[in-house]
Amino acid sequence: MPAELPGPRRPLDLAGIGIGPFNLSLAALAARVRGLSTAFYERRAEFRWHPGLLIEGTTLQVPFLADLVTLADPTSPFTFLNYLRAHERLYPFYFAERFHAHRAEYDAYCRWVSGRLPGLHFRHQVEKVRWNAGRGLFEADFTQLDDSGEAAALGRAHARHLVVGVGTEPYVPEALRPLAASPTADVVHAADYLAHRTRLAAARHVTVVGAGQSGAEVFLDLLRARPAGAERLHWLARTPAFAPMEYSKLGLEQFTPDYARYFHGLPEDVRDELLPRQWQLYKGIDAGTIAAVHDELYRRTLGGGWPDAVLTPGVTVRTAGRFGSHRIELHLEHAAQGTRETLRTDAVVLATGYRERPLDGLLAPLEPLLRRDAAGRPRVDEHHRLVLDPEVTGRIYVQNAERHTHGVGAPDLGLAAHRGAVILNDVTGAEPYPLPRRTAFTTFGLPPLRRGQPDEPAHGVPRAPDPGTVKA
Repeated sequence: MPAELPGPRRPLDLAGIGIGPFNLSLAALAARVRGLSTAFYERRAEFRWHPGLLIEGTTLQVPFLADLVTLADPTSPFTFLNYLRAHERLYPFYFAERFHAHRAEYDAYCRWVSGRLPGLHFRHQVEKVRWNAGRGLFEADFTQLDDSGEAAALGRAHARHLVVGVGTEPYVPEALRPLAASPTADVVHAADYLAHRTRLAAARHVTVVGAGQSGAEVFLDLLRARPAGAERLHWLARTPAFAPMEYSKLGLEQFTPDYARYFHGLPEDVRDELLPRQWQLYKGIDAGTIAAVHDELYRRTLGGGWPDAVLTPGVTVRTAGRFGSHRIELHLEHAAQGTRETLRTDAVVLATGYRERPLDGLLAPLEPLLRRDAAGRPRVDEHHRLVLDPEVTGRIYVQNAERHTHGVGAPDLGLAAHRGAVILNDVTGAEPYPLPRRTAFTTFGLPPLRRGQPDEPAHGVPRAPDPGTVKA
């Protein structure tokens, strides 16, 4: 019989599966809600945030105020500024005049918070979740892992509600999966870049695939490590350009709770059609990184000639294979030209992004109780709850698994604290974290026309009268 943690007589109010930034944010906010019992489970041995991409000098794409708690509770002891104060770095940060923290600094901050929160259970892998209708509780079966990652004990947690934040996993395009899985082919995902950096820097020719922020950072890091005139680098992108990320003030309002509510209210087919068109909101490159790449390339022309680096957007890798015993052959197609070419290289870095981890295995026992949309994806309501059969009185919240229902802001760190506050307000049925009624200057969409009141102003904007009803 599995051990229970905590015991069946003391069910949790909320159990969290996964401890990434979003569930860590929720745990930090929950720690200040009196009387709320929570526990969070994570298979890894400790908190780490994208360790393979903590390249020296890289920064977050969101301001430091988008830490784990500030945008919901700036008085929390778990703010980034309090982290700096605890490490006697507040004045250096002040004089640095930085709005965007270093990535390594953000990782260290999150690990500092995780070390100060109760109820975080690392080396605990949740295997299955089921609904116990008789007790009105969720049961989460987990395996406790030892230092080597092997099963050491089994356990079961009971909770009134669950929150699933298992995050994303590196995406490898189908054409490159056989090579990426081969131990002898030098094909790595950017998520593991730092672990392979020395070998990649020494490779005769390296190709970077993917034109997002990670692709730009990897390309720039490799470029700086190679001598002028002998760079031997290719940078390929499926997007039509090496384009900057949308960073205008009003453009960024698409990462507000206001926009998320608007997006959630759109028809499913409209949401699906809209998301791919918004790629520059989350797949573009920081303007500073683009400038740094260009500056590095330009510097290498000062002595005459051009660097041996080829940057080609609009290209898809159709197939890939081996050439000889160690080289890699990429078969490319240019979308606009309709032309094809073969590129031979010694190593490939896949900056091809991440995909949401599927929840099907974890929630398999709940499948008959889950409600899905026309595309087979879980339906998620405006409070980030999976839509379940009415017989289930408990709630399952999701974090960073609802881009199809809440838009581009779902994986954005800037909405972490707000989403956590929404969840905790819903769990408690109270309002431990009051939320702003408005978060954007932009009014997304038109308000519905109120029957019998055609001239009533909406959001402070007078509605033009119908020409047929103008009074003398």
